[in-house]
Order: sequence, then C-alpha cells, then structure tokens
Amino acid sequence: MKKRFAAVTLVILMILTLTSCRSDENDSGLTRINLNEVVHSIFYAPQYVAISLGFFEEEGLEIILTVGNGADRTMTALITGEANIGLMGTEAALYVYNEGLENHSLAFAQLTQRAGNFLVSRTPMPDFAWTDVNGTTVIGGRAGGMPQMTLEYILRQHGLDPRADVEILTNLAFTTTAGAFTGGIGDFTAEFEPSAFALEQAGIGHVVASLGMDSGALPYTVYMATKSYIENNPEIIQSFTNAIQKGMTWVNSHSPLEIAEAIHSGGFFKEFEIEDLAFIIERYKAADVWKQDGIFCPVGFELLQDIMEQGGELTRRVPFDALITTEFAEKAAER
Repeated sequence: MKKRFAAVTLVILMILTLTSCRSDENDSGLTRINLNEVVHSIFYAPQYVAISLGFFEEEGLEIILTVGNGADRTMTALITGEANIGLMGTEAALYVYNEGLENHSLAFAQLTQRAGNFLVSRTPMPDFAWTDVNGTTVIGGRAGGMPQMTLEYILRQHGLDPRADVEILTNLAFTTTAGAFTGGIGDFTAEFEPSAFALEQAGIGHVVASLGMDSGALPYTVYMATKSYIENNPEIIQSFTNAIQKGMTWVNSHSPLEIAEAIHSGGFFKEFEIEDLAFIIERYKAADVWKQDGIFCPVGFELLQDIMEQGGELTRRVPFDALITTEFAEKAAER
C-alpha cells in the first residue's frame, strides 16, 4: 500500500500537483460540491440523511456524489481536483503526507469513530472468540487499508500472529469479497453493510463479531480536502461541515426505522426494504460507530498510528496538527 500511494503521489506531482477543482453554482444558486466517498455503505448513514433531508441545500450546497471504491482512488480524485471533498480513512492522508506532497489533504470532520465491518462466519458461532480464527482462512481487505490493518490489530490483541496463525486473503477487490465468500472461498470474511446482512439473508454467513467494538475508537472515516482548497474556500468547508453535523445530530436522535425511511426517501439503498435497512442501522447503532459531532480526538489519532505501525505500514508518525483541523467541526457543533 505504501508503494501504491507513492506511485500515485509521483504521478500527481508530475501532472496535476497544482490543480484545484472549481466549485460551480447550479441554476438554483447552490454551490456544487463533488464529493467522492471511498465506498457506498450504510456505514455512512448520517451523510445520506443530510443529503436526503436537504441539510446541504440549507447550507447553500448541492452534492454530486461519486464512489472511489478504494482510499487510493478517492485520494487521487481529491488531489487531482476531480473531487472537492473526499470521505475516506485517515490512513490515506498519512501515506500522502509522508510522501512529501506540499498540497496534501487535511481532515476537517470525522464521520465514524469505529470500524464499520463485521466478521462473518460460514457457520453459526454463538460463543465466538477471536481465537477461533486460528488456523482458518479469512477474506480481509487490501494490504495497507484500514479494514485490513484493523483486523490484524484485533488478532494481535488476542495473541494471534496475522501472518502465521491465520491465512488472510488481501488480493480481492472490495466489491468482490462477498461474492468470493458466496462462491466458497474462506472460512470467514470481514464485510461492511449491507454486504454482511445480504450474506445472512442468503443463509451463507453469520455475523459473529464487530471489528469496531473490538478495536476501539479511532478516526476511521473522515472528510478531507486539500490544503489549498480549504484555504481558498473556508466558507464552503464550514457549510459542508454544518450540514454533516445536522445529519449526525439527526441520526443520533432518531430511531433506526426513521433513519431508514429518511435514507430510502432520498433514493439510497432502494434495493432494500425499509425494515431491512432499519435492522442494519440498529446493528451499526449498537456498534457505536457514529460520533455525536465531527471533532477529532487526538487519542484516537494516536491509536490509528499505533495500528498502522503494528501493521508495518507507517514510515513515520505524523503530528495531529499536521493533518487535522478541528475549527470547522467545533463551529458546527456549537450551532
């Protein structure tokens, strides 16, 4: 993963280092924001609520949402100017910062505070313990990505060597892991929602653990923009953060069914029944994945770097203030 981000950074430096994506206005006078999310998952429910209930429009913004399907791709879209704002794991910013890119990204609001994936077993395991994974094959995430590093961290916390005691498959694309598990690959798979729920509904898998609950609180998924974009557009960043805060507040004060209805009304995850969405949202609420506000905690940032160091993916630690600004989230939380 370090090599992949190094290659991405080199291309960016050679071609588009100074490029910045314009924020245009639509016919209604709203400022268009190109937002690239790392994956499309109910894990990001507060964002979809903010879009569906018009919180961005209240702040003068129109969101054009695209999916990167990988932190490296979302980061590339951000730095090349294809996207104004990116939603991805904080680890992506650390990789790019350590490559020396001057116009690197800054994280300005935190959306999730725990890992959002679940360990799915082929068989029911009501008394599951992480030591049960010893000697098995697990479909993990991409090497160097936060889902994979979090899985490895949990295994180490339970006395297992991720390299020797478990066979972890890291060569599958994010969008293909559930299909591979369905096809008979692996004893376990680590899946985000709604994939974990879909495997359960098909009778193929059984959720036995939450990686978020077992790894601890950290800045798992955050909103980023380049330094230059934030410096040139502080009002837009503040308005965006205000809308996300409204979504977070709404999600934390409403029931899973109400959240599901809001998301569904906005056209998100229409392939699922509202009751099924509510079930998934309840699972995420139980796992405590959503923050009350977008303000970063330095302790969580240090834990994230601990996890990356243990995974052998961090060349040097990065100061909190070098990658994170809390001013926009603090103002949004005070409103």
